[in-house]
Amino acid sequence: MSSKQASEIKLLTTSPEFVPDSFIKIATFNLFNYLQPPLAFYDFERIYSAEQWTKKQQWITDYINEFKPDVIGFQEVFSSDSLSELVTGLGYEFFQVVDQMEVIDDFICRSPVVAIASKYPIVDIQAVCPDQRLAMAMGLKEDFSFSRQILRATIKLPHIGDTDCYVVHFKSKRSLLEHENSSELSSEKNIIEKLKAQVAGGWGSTIQRGSEAALLMVNMIVRREETGQPMILMGDFNNTLADGVLSHLVTDTLRFTSKYDSDSYLDKYCLKDAWDLFQSTDNSGPAPRKPTHYFGESSSVLDYILLSREFDANYHLSLFEVCEHQTCDRHLINPVFERDGESTDHAVVLITLQLRS
Repeated sequence: MSSKQASEIKLLTTSPEFVPDSFIKIATFNLFNYLQPPLAFYDFERIYSAEQWTKKQQWITDYINEFKPDVIGFQEVFSSDSLSELVTGLGYEFFQVVDQMEVIDDFICRSPVVAIASKYPIVDIQAVCPDQRLAMAMGLKEDFSFSRQILRATIKLPHIGDTDCYVVHFKSKRSLLEHENSSELSSEKNIIEKLKAQVAGGWGSTIQRGSEAALLMVNMIVRREETGQPMILMGDFNNTLADGVLSHLVTDTLRFTSKYDSDSYLDKYCLKDAWDLFQSTDNSGPAPRKPTHYFGESSSVLDYILLSREFDANYHLSLFEVCEHQTCDRHLINPVFERDGESTDHAVVLITLQLRS
């Protein structure tokens, strides 16, 4: 946030006409292997020392104290009890998970989960279940499941009321298939087998990720029809929205449907990227979007917050609008070891919602 924007918000919040809770901050935060020692993540050598763990806890604390989000969706949570204790001490009265990590070989852990923390009451918590009938119609196996449980928390936000907040960590791009070099095969044959595993396994991961997004979106549509409650979807998507695999999350058109029906009904069930909503209200002109993840020499936006029309200033009945979109990435592009040595490999995305006058 620029100093000018901070000053404008300060003036608003100190004016006589200021309405309490007229700003709400929402963040999505990949914690990167949040696991309390002496447990290990994925293999026996990956254990934080006491000093490393303290440093990681402090980094999270410093971010929260500086940016003060009201609702946080977390990914890569192994030690949910420890995280609950941490955020409770920082003023988050409400914390929930819908799953637990898996412990193998006594102290080695895998399968981290998502979590949510809120300063506002969480009145309902559920794990999202895929529609198995629809999954089979899509050609998926009968017992299809999300690679990580998706959390839906209904939070009583000020002014707008019960709002369904979804936290996701979609399937990564890591190949579903791996080939270990075999001494019985020639060097060329090992390369061929690796290539085959990469091509087939990479596509398998893409199918899983895209299917998770599609089945989640269907679940959200059903829920929206039943309750009419506003929707917020946040998390690590492990994919850009633009390349087609996840584009159905922001579908805003329907084939063979009249414009009247589309304008009257479709918009109610659509989600929009908070970045796009912010750009539509920001008078300073379009700005380049910061990546949220770096891999080698490449970078991409993997972390998103999507919103229903109740947060879209272009919708005449919306109560809030996106007045700020921040990507905290200094630990990625200009890290200081003493400060950032045990931070995270993702940027933290935070949006500020402002009550419309």
